[in-house]
Amino acid sequence: MEKVFEIYIRTTPERLWEAITDPEIRSKYNFGSRATSDWTPGSRYEMSHPDAEAALGEGENLEVDPPRRLVQTMVALWSDEVKSEGTSRVTWDIEPIGDSCRLTVTHDQLREGANDELYGGWPMILSGLKTWLETGELLTTPGSLMYG
Repeated sequence: MEKVFEIYIRTTPERLWEAITDPEIRSKYNFGSRATSDWTPGSRYEMSHPDAEAALGEGENLEVDPPRRLVQTMVALWSDEVKSEGTSRVTWDIEPIGDSCRLTVTHDQLREGANDELYGGWPMILSGLKTWLETGELLTTPGSLMYG
């Protein structure tokens, strides 16, 4: 199964890349969670939250092409239900368009009927990313209230 999310953000590819890969910025729109890695091909990344006792997710950076493309495996660890789903893949494609960027996030290699906790948060995450990059403000979403 594949889920594709597309959004247009008034920013530069470099600033968008930084927002995806910088742990502090990432926490502002990703329910308080940080993604840490050295962002090189084949390297590991980990999703963590200051209030969580263990990692919330992890995976491998398969393709790292700043500021255009990031392809990662993803193993969700935040609940027993999502742990049992195994590994999926997330691809971030950044395309400059005028004074903006089109960001396409493809979450695939999901089993048919996969738990929607794996992909259901993407609209909130991407909306928060857009809001933060364009206004510097945090977007209050049900996810940010629950996990932030």
